[in-house]
Amino acid sequence: MEPILQVQHLTHTYSVGTPFQRSAVEDMSFDVYDGEFLGIIGHTGSGKSTLIQHLNGLLRPTSGQILLHGKDIWAEPKKIRDVRFQVGLVFQYPEYQLFEETVYKDIAFGPTNQGKTGEELDRCVREAARLVGIRDDQLGKSPFELSGGQKRRVALAGVMAMEPDVLVLDEPTAGLDPAGRENLMANIRDYHRNKKRTIILVSHSMDEIAQNVDRILVLKSAHVLMSGAPAEVFARADELLSAGLDVPQVTRIAMGLRERGLAIDPAVYTVEALERELLALREGGAAC
Repeated sequence: MEPILQVQHLTHTYSVGTPFQRSAVEDMSFDVYDGEFLGIIGHTGSGKSTLIQHLNGLLRPTSGQILLHGKDIWAEPKKIRDVRFQVGLVFQYPEYQLFEETVYKDIAFGPTNQGKTGEELDRCVREAARLVGIRDDQLGKSPFELSGGQKRRVALAGVMAMEPDVLVLDEPTAGLDPAGRENLMANIRDYHRNKKRTIILVSHSMDEIAQNVDRILVLKSAHVLMSGAPAEVFARADELLSAGLDVPQVTRIAMGLRERGLAIDPAVYTVEALERELLALREGGAAC
């Protein structure tokens, strides 16, 4: 499988030449594959926000490269705007960026700037609205009449409507209640399944990451600490905890059961997996 994005020896240093000089990202390299659902986790200050702002050219590397479809996104600086249409970035609390008089116009803002008009524009707007659960009768309303969760959906739809090859989501469920978080993640899963587009999800919620992504990238102190499928990463729960990170609640329960002598697989990170382990033990598995 060919990578759609390649991060090659990326370093970004702030305040170069001053006493406050520091590298938020240092010699970081990894690939992101077409159609992949990648999760990025790391404690505050690990480099997550700086990293994702490089993926669509909001920040320029101090050194290293970002390749999109095999081409350095900064090879032609005057075309960096086109990169931002291909790699859509949804910031944390994107509802604060809504400004148009109707929901329809807010969703249409990005694709209009791409040059879409008429039936093509209308299709993109209405399709994106449906994907995030915005009804047709809400499109004529002011976005400021909507609830916080609905505003979040409008902002997300505005990026989806540009039909980017890669959708980057920075803490998309921050500040929502549990029902709102799950509803929004269900919308994002539907988008991934229906559109087959690449999604990069940055989240502090280990349960959110565990339940949704194909692969996890763990950052620590401006570097990649580990990378792998959720089972591989959460099997190293002790390392994650020692790095100041959390693990899914189910993984904590599994760790506690192992400490009490039960032979539970260290790679358990979902309720279903833990249930299978416990049933296997009840049906004849021996305790440690």
